Amino acid sequence: MAARIWSGLLVVSVALVALLNVSPVAAEDEVEKVLTLDHSNFSEVVSKHSFIVVEFYAPWCGHCKALAPEYEKAASILSSHEPPIVLAKVDANEEKNRELATEFEIQGFPTIKILRNGGKSIQDYKGPREADGIVDYLKRQVGPASAEIKSVEDAASLVDEKKISIVGVFPKLSGEEFENFTALAEKLRSDYDFGHTLDAKLLPRGEPVSQPTLRLFKPFDELFVDSQDFKLEALEKFIAESTIPIVTTWNSDASNYPYINKFFESSNDKAMLLVNFSKEHDAFQSKYKNVATLYKGKGISFLFGDVDSTRNAFQYFGLEVEQAPLLIIQKPDGQKYLKANIEPDQIESWLKDYTAGLVEPFIRSEPIPETNNEPVKVVVRDSLQDVVFNSGKNVLLEFYAPWCGHCKQLAPILEEVAVHFENDPNVVIAKFDATVNDVPGDTFDVQGFPTVYFRSASGNLSQYEGDRTKEDIISFIEKNRDKPAQSTSAKPDSGISETINADSVKDEL
Repeated sequence: MAARIWSGLLVVSVALVALLNVSPVAAEDEVEKVLTLDHSNFSEVVSKHSFIVVEFYAPWCGHCKALAPEYEKAASILSSHEPPIVLAKVDANEEKNRELATEFEIQGFPTIKILRNGGKSIQDYKGPREADGIVDYLKRQVGPASAEIKSVEDAASLVDEKKISIVGVFPKLSGEEFENFTALAEKLRSDYDFGHTLDAKLLPRGEPVSQPTLRLFKPFDELFVDSQDFKLEALEKFIAESTIPIVTTWNSDASNYPYINKFFESSNDKAMLLVNFSKEHDAFQSKYKNVATLYKGKGISFLFGDVDSTRNAFQYFGLEVEQAPLLIIQKPDGQKYLKANIEPDQIESWLKDYTAGLVEPFIRSEPIPETNNEPVKVVVRDSLQDVVFNSGKNVLLEFYAPWCGHCKQLAPILEEVAVHFENDPNVVIAKFDATVNDVPGDTFDVQGFPTVYFRSASGNLSQYEGDRTKEDIISFIEKNRDKPAQSTSAKPDSGISETINADSVKDEL
């Protein structure tokens, strides 16, 4: 399937990973060290390894092409590691490997997974995408989840002022607290560097403690925070909340990219203030942070972005850079609210109106076509209710993206299906460009492109998941269609809300 659709802009994502971590193309090594896997040998090979790294890619994907020489170089270096670290790849674009891609929830390309214990444990790779960074990251992943700190030098090698590090301080390296910490480190090891020590005096910041303490070091806001609650759920919540800045900065600084990803992965409402940093940064920064501080812990995360670095966000929302300074809020269900050309002194009052429910949502739609005479009808957000829900007809609706290769392959097939039903007034074949029209997320679960739904004349809604052939689609329609009803509106106009996931700028699958 194609890109994710933003649960939270995880398009501008999971979200962001494909766009933010691309490295320049390097010369390919003469000897290929990356194992090639497919549906026929995947399980057998993985089961033989306690640790193996697998890239799911598509041959046409530009980001995959950029990664390939770096991945190959890293594989060559890691083959000499003791023990050797194996890197592999799967062409997830091949039909025969589609079930593998589904099993591993591949939402975009490239996606890299770390498989442990013969594939019993699966984690996302969240490291760099250049060879040296891949090597360093994987060397840390193959060792203990948490490294013991016995000296100031050990602490200095773990706690980097430019990244997040997590250290457990214990009076003894045993007991429930230590076991919970170790389990947490194993679970989150692909996200953070973990360490543990018997002596807090060895750490670069913070006072000594006499009870088990988790100390989280970070390069923003307060430079460290402590927690003494060692219940696993509490530890995870503490880390999730502490690792997002009060205000996340989105500019050209690559060190901010992990925090941008975390911002979009958050389940909070997402406030994004996009301004021209070269002209307006100072005028907005302090006032925006003051407002963000007021709302800390109240379910809203804040991002401050430079227009030059966030042009994809403008494109996604269908807005113009000229509307900056622009404040956008996106809810977890995808509903969006915005204030264009906002002034610094308007931020607090607009947020107050938003939280009071006084701001109308922003819904993006192309204009309704003046003529719509092609066999496959064009549906936009503003015509969705009339064409799909209120028409009293059986409607097959494709959600697509113009750049999606699979959508291009499906297009002529849908054309043939539409021609087949051309003389049947009770059947409509239609398409919806989800890159320029908001998808009603409470009605349609569009996680990739193409996604096809069928709504019968009497209101039964189902997703089409059969083969993408003319014969199979026609057979599906004939099986699921019914006679038009007098009233087929399943829900009122106000019942449609939209959602978009932060990885939708990822390459399609």
